[in-house]
Amino acid sequence: MNYRKEYLETFLKNQGQLFDEPVAENLEEADEFLDECMAVVLNNMREVKNYFKENGTDTSGMTDDELKAEAEVFSLPDGKFLIVEG
Repeated sequence: MNYRKEYLETFLKNQGQLFDEPVAENLEEADEFLDECMAVVLNNMREVKNYFKENGTDTSGMTDDELKAEAEVFSLPDGKFLIVEG
């Protein structure tokens, strides 16, 4: 597994925020899916903002709460963030 178990569990539980249909049914499928779509784990909101900025998304004027509410952003149990491009 490339991603920590709790990250995979968080993605499995919350994948509906980004996808209409489940893309993974278990931890192994979740790990493979996240690896294929090159999902990233970021340490804090500053890194989340930088990630979106580097990928051409204008986040100026967006609050941290608004960024956290984006479908691609999954808040992880340890305070980090998983970014999954849909």
